[in-house]
Amino acid sequence: MLGEFPPPHRAATFFAEASPGRNAAALARFGAVLLCAAGLASGAIAQTLFKSVGPDGRVTYSDRPPEQGQQVVKTLTPAAAPTTALPVSAVEQLRRLRAAAPAAAPATTGVVLYSAEWCGYCSKAKAYLAGKGIAYREVDIDVPAGLAAYAQAGGGQGVPLLVAGSRQLRGFSASAYDQFFASRK
Repeated sequence: MLGEFPPPHRAATFFAEASPGRNAAALARFGAVLLCAAGLASGAIAQTLFKSVGPDGRVTYSDRPPEQGQQVVKTLTPAAAPTTALPVSAVEQLRRLRAAAPAAAPATTGVVLYSAEWCGYCSKAKAYLAGKGIAYREVDIDVPAGLAAYAQAGGGQGVPLLVAGSRQLRGFSASAYDQFFASRK
């Protein structure tokens, strides 16, 4: 559990005092927490993650393709960037809208961003689009017509949702948007 870990300045003493059996498990948990924190602190999400096994049997996870001699076990590509969850009332309204008229996601012209004023990732997405000079149409899901359009576009449990033609990207990360717009050219 997270409560078991010492402050960073006491980590070395903590692990030195721990019993041998507990030391390995605690060190593994502490390392996992540090790895997650480092990933969150970086602010970027790798688009592809490679899981490979080296000749010595060691498993490696990396955002770079494996070196020669390593076997790729799995290549992971996230389907979405981080999103802000919709309020329960909006999710219930989406269910009702979908039941009334099943989603037939029409191909849009131009770039459409489904967003909400209270959504932090939506603000970041709008700033990204403005900074890159990308023209887009914003649809506010907090108004009934916007929520209906979001449901018809196949909107899910969170925003933002970026739509360009028949392609969609849920959530926001600068690297995901970079890749999305690079592949459109």
